[in-house]
Amino acid sequence: MSVDGFDTASVAYDDAGLVAGIVQDAGTGKVLMLGWLNAASLERTLATGKVHFWSRSRQQLWMKGETSGNVLALEGISLDCDGDALLLSVRPAGPTCHTGMVSCFDDGAGEELQGFSSLEPLWAVIADRVATRPEGSYTASLIAGGVDATGRKVTEEATEVLLAAKDHAAGGGDPARVAEEAADLVYHLLVLLAERGIAPGEVLGELRQRA
Repeated sequence: MSVDGFDTASVAYDDAGLVAGIVQDAGTGKVLMLGWLNAASLERTLATGKVHFWSRSRQQLWMKGETSGNVLALEGISLDCDGDALLLSVRPAGPTCHTGMVSCFDDGAGEELQGFSSLEPLWAVIADRVATRPEGSYTASLIAGGVDATGRKVTEEATEVLLAAKDHAAGGGDPARVAEEAADLVYHLLVLLAERGIAPGEVLGELRQRA
């Protein structure tokens, strides 16, 4: 899902000249709202990088967040298979719904999402490094070392997580360091999976069975 090179000519507008725009948080994957765009609002969205809609009630162009400040920064855009619906991947500056909720589909009872979908771009980069092995790439250098190299790094990073967690439990550690070391562990684990040709989806499938 990208913005550059998006083919506006492929959009199938309805008889009123509108197309549905489904807005999704690029970080969490959460669906935030549904709005309507015409050719002008789509053009404005692509030109500014901020999502604009067409108001059917006021019959005018408007930018989401123009009064609240909760703008939607466009990260990616794609069409569905029929061309009559847009998926807008965004970075919201604040709550999307006018009620103050994160999403227009929230009822106040939902749990906060953790943003695991944001790992998809990282996995795509790692998979690309495995396939292309570009010179100077740290990921490619790990892969070149074989499973021993990647395995040792996973073990090393797991130890760093343990040490950071122990420091934090003792009252002298920074919780941010635990998160940083955990991020290193997740990254190197993904590299190991890529090196062995195992998709993260298989791991998630195992976790779903254990839930």
